[in-house]
Amino acid sequence: MIINMIRGFCMALADSVPGVSGGTIAFLMGFYDEFIVSLDHIIKGTKQERTDAALFLLKLGAGWLIGMALAVTVLAAVFEQGIYEVSSLFLGFILFAIPVMIYDERDSLKKPANSLFILPGAALVILISVIGTDSTADTGTMNTAMIIYSFIAGMCAISAMVLPGISGSTILLTFGLYMPVIDSLKCLMHLDFSGIILIVSVGFGILAGIFLSVGVIKKSMDRFRGQTIYTVVGMMIGSLYAIVQGPTTLKVPRQAMTMETFDIIFFAIGAAIVIGMQAAKIAASRKAAA
Repeated sequence: MIINMIRGFCMALADSVPGVSGGTIAFLMGFYDEFIVSLDHIIKGTKQERTDAALFLLKLGAGWLIGMALAVTVLAAVFEQGIYEVSSLFLGFILFAIPVMIYDERDSLKKPANSLFILPGAALVILISVIGTDSTADTGTMNTAMIIYSFIAGMCAISAMVLPGISGSTILLTFGLYMPVIDSLKCLMHLDFSGIILIVSVGFGILAGIFLSVGVIKKSMDRFRGQTIYTVVGMMIGSLYAIVQGPTTLKVPRQAMTMETFDIIFFAIGAAIVIGMQAAKIAASRKAAA
């Protein structure tokens, strides 16, 4: 239970940052397939499969809620004040995560022709990031149109969150709902229900997105794993651009990261986290094999 809560906690910290995906964390920590299969079993599994999946996802969800609560309170201020350090950290994280993913999936990446799928994956994330520089949506009056808009945003965001390489937070940013959702969650934690309609609208969109997207992702991973993994690698490459542009998405926008604002120490920390995760995963697999 503790291990799965830690997994969920780490996913939440990644999900809360535009440009970083909780799916990437799940993949690096070695439970991505189990995560997708569990979501699929909740929707259309047998009674026993649904029970097992529910137990796994509840443990994961408990850690995710704790991580998200921390992210929208303590870490939100850190992101605002130390955005270049945080961006440097995640650059190191993603840059070192890419070869790890390629190494782990080397058996499914044997066809060189499939590497062409890197291009649409990268282009998609870069396009979303460019669109995401738009201003924040006006959520002052949650009329029917705004509720539908928020529902669609939530549906698209969760579809992205379960994929390694593309950030659900970036999707919310594209819809202009990233800061409104973060602010509404902060208010809710202080028993201020002024943003509850927005949270509920996005929440129902998330549930619908899970129902619609997880089956497609699972089938893609089962039947076209090589093409899917190459597309994900492309998304991770594209997310580097999203991270560099991250400072421009703050409530008070700052310049995109440059060589002058790049922090090599935090970059090294991000790289060390990936190396540590990979070492722990290898050690665990060897212990299980023994």
